[in-house]
Amino acid sequence: MRKSRIQFTDTTMDAIVKLSDGNPGAVVVLAECLKRGEEIDPDSAFGGLGPIFDFDTLGIYGPRIWMLFKDVCGQDLRIMLAVLRAHQLGFLRESELNQAIDNYGEGIDIPALVAKVEHRLPKFQKAPATEVTEG
Repeated sequence: MRKSRIQFTDTTMDAIVKLSDGNPGAVVVLAECLKRGEEIDPDSAFGGLGPIFDFDTLGIYGPRIWMLFKDVCGQDLRIMLAVLRAHQLGFLRESELNQAIDNYGEGIDIPALVAKVEHRLPKFQKAPATEVTEG
């Protein structure tokens, strides 16, 4: 069992520093989780802190946070939060998630995972409708 970095006495800034390992991309992702997490996933028990706890539980730190966001989730916070929820809901194993992080998303079907999360959590923010224009 891995040891958590976050302690109950930590402030949110302490948690960001501990999880980011000084990686600027990870800092941005963690700050966005805090800022927009509850809006995207209103069922999260801990609001924007939920994904931060998920990263710590899964042992995803520093550049691996950025790699998940950028390489696996296409720099889409909503998709990244859905992937983390997919793990919580049992749709994605930790080993599959780590494999995807190490291999630019290979091995997991992101659209299918997002759809499963949206089906299980009806309040989870849906993707904005794509505007269709006539050519």
